[in-house]
Amino acid sequence: MIPVNEPLIGNKELEYVTDCLKTGWISSAGKYIEQFEAKWAEYCGKKYGIAVSNGTVALEAAVQCFDFEPGSEIIMPTFTIISCATAIVYNKCVPVLVDCDPETWTMDVSQIEAKITKKTKAIMPVHIYGHPCDMDPIMNVAKKYNLKIIEDAAEAHGAEYKGKKCGGFGDISCFSFYANKIITTGEGGMLLTENEQYAEKARSIRNLCFKNDPRFYHTELGNNFRLTNVQAAIGLAQVERIDELVEKKIWIGSMYNENLKDVKGLQLPIEKDWAKNVYWMYGIVLDEETGYNAVTFAKALKEKGVDTRPFFLGMHEQPVFHNMGLFNDEHYPVSENIAKQGLYLPSGLTLTEEDVNIVVSCIKEVL
Repeated sequence: MIPVNEPLIGNKELEYVTDCLKTGWISSAGKYIEQFEAKWAEYCGKKYGIAVSNGTVALEAAVQCFDFEPGSEIIMPTFTIISCATAIVYNKCVPVLVDCDPETWTMDVSQIEAKITKKTKAIMPVHIYGHPCDMDPIMNVAKKYNLKIIEDAAEAHGAEYKGKKCGGFGDISCFSFYANKIITTGEGGMLLTENEQYAEKARSIRNLCFKNDPRFYHTELGNNFRLTNVQAAIGLAQVERIDELVEKKIWIGSMYNENLKDVKGLQLPIEKDWAKNVYWMYGIVLDEETGYNAVTFAKALKEKGVDTRPFFLGMHEQPVFHNMGLFNDEHYPVSENIAKQGLYLPSGLTLTEEDVNIVVSCIKEVL
């Protein structure tokens, strides 16, 4: 079976982790955490990095940093992982949805301004599958209405918008370093910001809002969102080879593009002229005329030894939110279509040219 993803772990990762074990710095303090934070912030063009236990809590802490009043609204794409919406809901705010762009699958920026109300406090753009959002219109709307930007760059390590790294745009930007991400720590995440106050707040939130003196005296509620030094050691080694990892992802994407471009019935990923797509996951959308949807196509490929994953199901189609009274009777046709017809192919960093050729051959055989 050709898996959807496998991380690429090297000798440097092993060296750094071994150092943690030998020195005893295995928990949430140590030199690798500080170095990992600094290196990733520098790479993305931000001043402060705050490492946390995963990308989901990075988003949750980011929203919490702004101290929005309960009922405040945050505009986000419906086509994304549920973490984006839960971060908003857990902070007693209200997610407001827009559809996705039919070509890039990122949020449709043309729909944002119509969703703004007096309660709107922020926009949460999400870079999808390695392709950036169209950030200029988002930033312009945010400036016009004095809104915060909470940028989710979990799927876009190394991707660029007009030459600027994804994660470099938000008032607070969030990353995941899950095992399938381009940079991984197994589990892990990070917040980036230029604002010292937000950085201090995020560090406090991740560490139960302890005070320095007295330590066990609390004026705010926080969480244990800490990353371990062992995980950060892996992350630092990964950041040191980020260019190699991004180059491999782009190579995989280009291989698929070249070999699938003449296959009828498939919508392939694009790269806008203002974007650098890092092809975190190589997604395809099936034309209904092929006779397949994502579920039946995935089953046919699995029978041939090729694993896949479905696209996201839009937030407006999630029963858990309907039960909260959210998004009832809302429809977003682009997201609904690609959720039904879209899936992504094996895209891991261990993929070989032979693997890609086998996947392509199986796709052609099935179709």
